Amino acid sequence: MPVYPGDTVSTTSTVIGLKPNSSGRNGNVYVRSVGVNQDGEVALDYVRWVMVNRREATEEIGEAVIPDLPGAVAAEDLVVPVEISGYDEVMKTLAGSEHLWGDYEVGEKIDHVDGMTIEESDHMLATRLYQNTAKVHFNQFAQKDTKIGRRLIYGGHVISLARALSFNGLGNAFAIAAINAGAHANPTFAGDTIHAWSEVLERMEIPGRTDVGALRLRTVATKDLPCADFPLRITEGDKAGAYHPQVVLDLDYTVLIPR
Repeated sequence: MPVYPGDTVSTTSTVIGLKPNSSGRNGNVYVRSVGVNQDGEVALDYVRWVMVNRREATEEIGEAVIPDLPGAVAAEDLVVPVEISGYDEVMKTLAGSEHLWGDYEVGEKIDHVDGMTIEESDHMLATRLYQNTAKVHFNQFAQKDTKIGRRLIYGGHVISLARALSFNGLGNAFAIAAINAGAHANPTFAGDTIHAWSEVLERMEIPGRTDVGALRLRTVATKDLPCADFPLRITEGDKAGAYHPQVVLDLDYTVLIPR
């Protein structure tokens, strides 16, 4: 269900899996969170996994319990909150793109061309609005004595920048319908310039809808590296298969776009 001003949203979370790390100091916790409005209607239902420290380090690692999860949200499970009618040449001009759902091909890669430099004030303001209070993002006094010696840019801010950059090439992709998976591949710091590119993974028809379709996308963000060559992973040497050191985000998500 869509959420409107004046709605009251509450959330419950259920632990559905555990994956201990070999260090014995921490592990991943799989959680399903469901948000509902004041009438009990589901507004958001998602699974995530977060790394959590153990109370005490241990040599008894324990068994992993990993939930069986789909690779992506299926087309029939996507929710389209609005009717898309009258999306004409004027609307495309306002969006800055001629390309609609049928113009994209699976496997197509798009260099979003532009770059955005992050300042400390940019991400700190955004992170406060996101209600993230982790000292790794805010507290330089504490961070100066760590291995990296400075504050990290909050990953959610990097996602928002990559999404903003993606409108150069995906101008009519008006809404995110699902986030399927993703990785923050490398750290980002103030002063880094974020670039991005996208690949069309799947073009999906939405059952019962002829006005709008869905594109499953992979959007990759880099720091201080333009994306004309679509950087992603190291291809040679001992680290072959690992993320390129300048890749900071690898996001798999689904957008809605008029047909």
